[in-house]
Amino acid sequence: MNQLVRTEHRVGMVGVGLMGHGIAKNILKAGYSLAFLDHSGNQPVDDLLAAGAVPCSSAREVAEQADVVLLCVTGSPQVEAVLFESNGVLEGLAKDAIVVDCSTSLPSSTAKVAAKVAEVGGYLVDAAMTRTPKEAEEGRLNLIVGADQSLFEQLHPLLASFAEVITHAGGVGAGHTLKLLHNFVSLGFSAVLAEATAASRKAGISDTALLEVLGAGGGGGVILERLRPYIAENDPSGFRFTVANASKDLGYYHTMTNELGVERGIAGAVHALYSSIDDTTLAVPEVIGVLEGRRL
Repeated sequence: MNQLVRTEHRVGMVGVGLMGHGIAKNILKAGYSLAFLDHSGNQPVDDLLAAGAVPCSSAREVAEQADVVLLCVTGSPQVEAVLFESNGVLEGLAKDAIVVDCSTSLPSSTAKVAAKVAEVGGYLVDAAMTRTPKEAEEGRLNLIVGADQSLFEQLHPLLASFAEVITHAGGVGAGHTLKLLHNFVSLGFSAVLAEATAASRKAGISDTALLEVLGAGGGGGVILERLRPYIAENDPSGFRFTVANASKDLGYYHTMTNELGVERGIAGAVHALYSSIDDTTLAVPEVIGVLEGRRL
C-alpha cells in the first residue's frame, strides 16, 4: 500500500476493464485513495487491492467515498445507466463533487448528463481517452478534456497520474466531440489502409514492399504503425480496438454530424465497411483479412 497518501482528491472509479485497470493502477501509484465498483466486467484486481483500493458493491457507494468519480465504460447508454439508475452515482454524489467521463460518448448525451449532475450540485468533465490498454498500463494515455478552465486546472495533477498528453478542448462536451472527430480520422485511415493492403496482396505485391513505400510516403504515420504488426506478421495486437467499438463510435459520429448539419459522405462509407463485418469481436487490423476474402 502507498505510504504517502495524497489528500487533494478521494477518487472513485466505475469501469476497471482493459483501459480502466491501467488508470486505476496509476492513480494508486501516484498516492491517491481509490474506491471502485466491484463488477464482473473488471479485469483482475488483486494488484489494485494489494495497493489499497477499496471495492464497492454499488456505484452509489463509490460516489459516497469520493469527491472525484471517474467513469470508464463503453459509451453513452452505460454512462447514463451508471449515473441515473437506482443505486447509481447521482444518489451518492456529494455537493461540489466532480464526475469525469473518460468514455467515448455522444456530445448531446454529455450535455444532458452535465445538466443532471449540476442539479445535484456536482460538475461533469468529459475526458475522452485515446491510445491503447498498453499505454493505459504505462500511465501514458492521451486525454481530450472538456471542462471549465478552473476545473481543468484543479484536476490536472490527477489526470497527469495516468495520462501523458492532456489537451483542454474547451467547455463541457468539447472533449467528446473532438474524440469522435479523432476516431473518425483514425478508423477512416485504418479502412483506407486495409483496402489498400488487400488490393496489394491480390496484385502480388509483397507486404515488405508495401510497408516500405507507404511508410516512406503518404501512408506513413501512427495508424500504419499500429497495423504494421498484422500486415507483416498477422499479429493484431498493435491495435486492440474491436469492430464493435469501431461501429459504435462511427455511429456516434454519424449522429453528431447529423445534429450539426455537416457533410458526412466519407464517414458513411467508412461506417458501412465496419458495419458489414459479421464478427464484431475482430480487432481493427483483422479487417484486412476479411477484405482479402471478399470478391466483388
